[in-house]
Amino acid sequence: MVVDLKPAVWENHMSTKKTANKPANKPAKKPAKKGTAPSAAKALKPSTAKAPAARMELSEIMAILETLGTEQTRKTWARHGAKGPMFGVLFGELFKLMKQINVDHQLARELWATGNVDARNLAMKIADPMAMTPNELDHWAIENPMPMCGLYIATLAAEGPHARIKLSEWLSSSNERLLASGWTLLGRLSDLDESFPEDKLLSAVEVIEKSIHSAPNEVKSDMNRTLITIGGRSSAMRKAVLAAAKRIGEVTVDHGKTACKTPDIAQAVEKSWAHFGAKFGSPAAHERSMKSMRRRC
Repeated sequence: MVVDLKPAVWENHMSTKKTANKPANKPAKKPAKKGTAPSAAKALKPSTAKAPAARMELSEIMAILETLGTEQTRKTWARHGAKGPMFGVLFGELFKLMKQINVDHQLARELWATGNVDARNLAMKIADPMAMTPNELDHWAIENPMPMCGLYIATLAAEGPHARIKLSEWLSSSNERLLASGWTLLGRLSDLDESFPEDKLLSAVEVIEKSIHSAPNEVKSDMNRTLITIGGRSSAMRKAVLAAAKRIGEVTVDHGKTACKTPDIAQAVEKSWAHFGAKFGSPAAHERSMKSMRRRC
């Protein structure tokens, strides 16, 4: 790097000239205190700031994912319902990649188009919710490679401009994957959208109470989780959900050959209030204070 020192030389020349013209009996100015102003050398020192990282390309990402995959993780994801080609990459490794990429919606689209399970799981982390189109939200919800990642899709919808439209469409859909996503989206809006009407949440609690036991397995699981989430919205919602949970009783969900268990609604609601109620006012307020869940886990 070539540094132009002419300004510094000119300043030194003018300083010397002024000193020579000063009366002999005039005392010299006191030197400036250390640290009060940068010297010319410091001011002209080349910047040490790092250049922005180069954008990562799809081929590079896919190669990295392949090296991170393991047979054991492929077996685990398969037990959780993952379908399609996959390398078997743990979410902790995806988190590291996400931090390198940050947000890149074009890359997220390219990753999704591969059909690879791990690529799609990463896509949901780096996607821009404001850039998601209504059709993209539908396709991603239906094509989501693992039911356990439905929370990611619902969070993408909740963080974007189409949340309430998708909520209405998905909850009235005959497609089980969209219906399940609709209930999860309701839970995300209960947490994240303070303006969401609580009378609609109360109506949803009633619908879930009447239909949860007869709902398809995946839908039932998401209904159960959504009731717990709504119970953390406010004191009024806590009371309504606990009353409904008592009438609902035990909810049975088939989790296949996994270690997953269906949380008890009342116990989960009370536990979340015990952890976050006093400090944040409600579990929902705690969730709003956190980074997006799809980018933190």
